[in-house]
Amino acid sequence: MTVSAIIVAAGSGVRMKSDRPKQYLELGGMPLVSRTLKVFDDHPAVENLFLVVPAADFAFCRSEILSAVPWKKTIHLVPGGKRRQDSVHEGLKAAARYAGAGEIVLIHDGVRPFVPPDMITACIACAKESGACILGVPASDTLKRVDAGRVVSRTLSRETVWLAQTPQAFSMDLITAAFEHAAEMDFSTTDDAAVVEFYGRPVRVIPGSRRNIKITTPEDLDFALALLRLAGEMP
Repeated sequence: MTVSAIIVAAGSGVRMKSDRPKQYLELGGMPLVSRTLKVFDDHPAVENLFLVVPAADFAFCRSEILSAVPWKKTIHLVPGGKRRQDSVHEGLKAAARYAGAGEIVLIHDGVRPFVPPDMITACIACAKESGACILGVPASDTLKRVDAGRVVSRTLSRETVWLAQTPQAFSMDLITAAFEHAAEMDFSTTDDAAVVEFYGRPVRVIPGSRRNIKITTPEDLDFALALLRLAGEMP
């Protein structure tokens, strides 16, 4: 069994309110996406790494990301698409060229640098058994459905609600077929597991970590710096 990881970093980062895409912002002396890549580069089960970024960023990534760190593995650059779903699909096509028997593919947000290695291992094992597996955390706050005027229309039960995280792990055959089906049916989503759900296959959820944050706003970046200080990586 081989394992590939697709790191999706093709977004523009509008919510970060920065003149630089969020994936390239510095976090503790290293570009954010580099920190994310390093987690998977260090993981012994991951054999192939694919970084999905805008094609216009290739030169920058080669000089500032790929050449700045002595990576253990080859990192393949893949041009992203207009939507996240398109970017992941391009990553899957690239990964399929290196796939072996029983291939497992991990899909991870490029701006989630704090995923614990043991959770990556757990995702791989779960996907090997079930075909589709994601990390998630149970909702802890009260959930409100709000209408267009920001008026509460309903209070939802949080007992069965989990917040999805990445990585999301799949058998290569399943996720490829699911993405092709979504394209044929013109189904659009921002979540990879939802593509598999639309394909009619079950997706298992295993416990993630509340520290496995997706850094999308300036407040998230402040929290990320605090996590680095707690880890002793910053004064």
